[in-house]
Amino acid sequence: MSNVFTEQLTAAGRAIEHDSFAIIDQEAGAHSYDAAQWAVVRRMIHANADFDFQHLTAFHPDAIRSAMHAILKGDTPVVADVEMICVGLSKPRLQHFGLSTHQFISDEDVIRDAKAQDTTRAVQAMRKAHRLGLLHGAIVGIGNAPTALIELLRLIREEGVRPALVVGFPVGFVSAAESKALMETVGEVPWIVIQGRKGGSTLVVAAIHALLGLAEAEQRQ
Repeated sequence: MSNVFTEQLTAAGRAIEHDSFAIIDQEAGAHSYDAAQWAVVRRMIHANADFDFQHLTAFHPDAIRSAMHAILKGDTPVVADVEMICVGLSKPRLQHFGLSTHQFISDEDVIRDAKAQDTTRAVQAMRKAHRLGLLHGAIVGIGNAPTALIELLRLIREEGVRPALVVGFPVGFVSAAESKALMETVGEVPWIVIQGRKGGSTLVVAAIHALLGLAEAEQRQ
């Protein structure tokens, strides 16, 4: 039985998506992920046709469980480093679970503080999310800025911030791989990361959509 809220709205759309997933399953072959983890990785592969994510995606042991709890309890904030993630996430899917999206990268106070303190907007945006009390229990999606993930790590270690899940996929050549390697050393907060330089906001959206689909399947049970 297909999900109602987290799949394509037409039979033709669902058939194309399911056929795509079947092709990915066939081409990927054997892998080390459990069924829920593979649902996330498969959707990431589906988003950009890159099978490297079969080998680069790593999960904290509690990542799926914590994400399911955060989604199903409702009223959970999804905090993103850039607007692109908030725009890419399906509003009907988020509304079904009562989830709200937040990003502050272009706020005037964020820009002002970044200039005044000689930091990045991404750093100040994470600090603003913390000041507003949005990070505790949140799903945090970082697909663009390594400095956002590094600042989030600082907030976790120094200020006791406890997101429900960190989807850490910053992309690039300066500190991207390093920031994700640091995230993998965190035990007290669940995370999903893409190892190395690859990543991006599209993949954050794909991973969260996969988690929403898993949550709906669990909800139906």
